[in-house]
Amino acid sequence: MNVGIIAHNSKRTLIEDFCIAYKGILSKHDIYATGTTGRRIEDVTSLHVHKFLPASLGGDKQFTEMIERNAMDMVIFFYNPSMIDPKDPDVVKVLTACDQNNIPMATNIATAELLILGLGRGDLDWRLMTQSSDIQK
Repeated sequence: MNVGIIAHNSKRTLIEDFCIAYKGILSKHDIYATGTTGRRIEDVTSLHVHKFLPASLGGDKQFTEMIERNAMDMVIFFYNPSMIDPKDPDVVKVLTACDQNNIPMATNIATAELLILGLGRGDLDWRLMTQSSDIQK
C-alpha cells in the first residue's frame, strides 16, 4: 500500500516519533512524503521514502496529484491548525482530494494511530480493490 506522509515544520518531530514507533508496519508499505519530511523520516528510521520536492517548491502539488490519481491508499498530514494561513491552501487541497477519492486521512496523532494499526491488521485492504477497478476503467 502507498502511505503518504506530510508534516508542517512545527510537527516534524511528532511525525518522526510516529514513524519510529510504527516502523515495523511502515516497512511493509511504500512511503511517500514531501522532500524535507521524507528526508527526516529516512534519517530517523532508515526506511526508504519516495520523496517529492519540498512542499514550498511544489512537492505539495506532486503529493496532491498522486492522491487525485487515486494512487495513495492512506494519508497522514500533521499540521498546526493555529498556524494555518488562509492563503496557504495545502491542507484543504489534500483533504479535499482524499475525500473525493475515498482515501483515509489522519490529521492528528489519535487518528493516525488508528489508521496505522488498521493498516497493520489489513483493515485497509479494500483499497486494493478500489485501485483494481480504477485500472480496469
